[in-house]
Amino acid sequence: MRIGLDISPLVQTQAGTARYIRGLLAHDEYERLSWGGGTRLATVVRDAWWYPHGLPREARGLDLLHCPTFRGPVRSRVPVVVTVHDLAVLRHPETFNQWTRRYSRFAVPRVARAAMRVIAVSGFTRGEIVELLGVPAERIDVIPNAVGPPFVANGPAAEGDYVLAVGTLEPRKNLAAAQQAAQRLGVPLKVVGARGWGDVHVDGWLGRVSDDELAALYRGAQCLVYPSLYEGFGIPVLEAMACGTPVVTSAGGATEEVAGRAAVLVEPRDPAAIAAGIEEADRRRDELRAQGLERAAQFSWERVAAETRAAYERAAA
Repeated sequence: MRIGLDISPLVQTQAGTARYIRGLLAHDEYERLSWGGGTRLATVVRDAWWYPHGLPREARGLDLLHCPTFRGPVRSRVPVVVTVHDLAVLRHPETFNQWTRRYSRFAVPRVARAAMRVIAVSGFTRGEIVELLGVPAERIDVIPNAVGPPFVANGPAAEGDYVLAVGTLEPRKNLAAAQQAAQRLGVPLKVVGARGWGDVHVDGWLGRVSDDELAALYRGAQCLVYPSLYEGFGIPVLEAMACGTPVVTSAGGATEEVAGRAAVLVEPRDPAAIAAGIEEADRRRDELRAQGLERAAQFSWERVAAETRAAYERAAA
């Protein structure tokens, strides 16, 4: 089966979607399809022309087209599989720029309903797809994300006493609450992630770092604090666990689903609750380390590749 994969998102992000695309590329053979650069104008042109017209034209002659985000064609001569990572843009549109809000409100439901199969990265996201996009549950495959090297327990660890937050600087990551919690405890907060939108500023921001540096920061941290207000999965939760780092994350939603019982769950809108969660993670460090390593081991890219291939076969049948 000749499968086309839209890799255009790699010019826009190095976060969770990029991890997902690279994981697929490392474990299956694809015709790589892409257009444009990372500028704002290129993003608009890609949304307005590449996905509805250019991409389906490039995919002609293939057996299947996989769009690894909810951007894709509404009409295609080959079967289309679409992956939905989250629907924050529909659930919390006020946290996104005007173009993204308008495009997503118009295009995302149509793209998802036109696809032969939709992949959701969590059970939580599957529920959102059914509710917000009107896609029948039987057309949705739940295939969680995964984690692999360099996010492993053995390796260099950053020095110092700190808690770590990982995520793009944007409102739904709730980094201000993480900072307030750290300040209550008198412990420094280090934040790794790209500059985003919504005029979010936080002390201890390191910007983007390499994966090797990030793994070392995970290993050296007192804990990962990840109090996001909305996630479709939450890859940093998995990465921290794979590095043997205790995790404090939001109760309810996808991050609780990913963490299982291997993290401290808190009310994300309450800095005092987050601070108490950090203290609990410190007390339970050895227990959470063991549980987290066991939990992370359940999520492999080999499993993602096998289950994704099965989704392709269902779409092409």
